Amino acid sequence: MAVKDGKKEYYQVAYLLATEDVIEREFGAYKDIQDNYPKYVLSMDRFDFSRDGIIHQNMIDFLLER
Repeated sequence: MAVKDGKKEYYQVAYLLATEDVIEREFGAYKDIQDNYPKYVLSMDRFDFSRDGIIHQNMIDFLLER
């Protein structure tokens, strides 16, 4: 979790989302968080695995845009 200027965001980081088990584990980290703050899964994958309102983003793209 990160807080900047009073805005909260959640980040989960994985090297690769190589199997469905890994995808479920990384996105499942948010299953008990019921607030509406942005939630991100960052990895080196280029394919967009976003689901259930959780944003998946490539790690390099994420770092270069901020």
